[in-house]
Amino acid sequence: MSEKKRVLVLCTGNSCRSQMAEGWIRHDLGDQVEAYSAGTHPCFVHPLAVCVMAEAGVDLSDHRSKSLSEFLGQPFDLVITVCDSARDACPRFSGAVRMVHEPIPDPVAFVGSDEEVVEKFREARDLIRATLVPLVKRTLHV
Repeated sequence: MSEKKRVLVLCTGNSCRSQMAEGWIRHDLGDQVEAYSAGTHPCFVHPLAVCVMAEAGVDLSDHRSKSLSEFLGQPFDLVITVCDSARDACPRFSGAVRMVHEPIPDPVAFVGSDEEVVEKFREARDLIRATLVPLVKRTLHV
């Protein structure tokens, strides 16, 4: 049996998009891929990210916001940046075999009613699954 491929998803705060991506990759590809997430300036896991992922059957309740520095020196088959500031702060992650930038709109930045904000989180959740899971499969041939 071959070793699992390792994927790291990076954003700025490691509060929403990268957390959801880690959750989806683990959920959909966990038998073939080890997924991790981190931020260039980690803060907290956003409660709405936890909530909308739970709606889809993915539990992020035990996730924590992690710093990119926790992963320095570790080998990864693929590093994905999901925001421009993370891409700019980390133009080359030394432990990555391959790096890909796939920007995902930040639902945290959306201003609107509570219902509209939750809907933006759902849209980001669904876009992440529809975009990043196939990207990982295609890039790593899993």
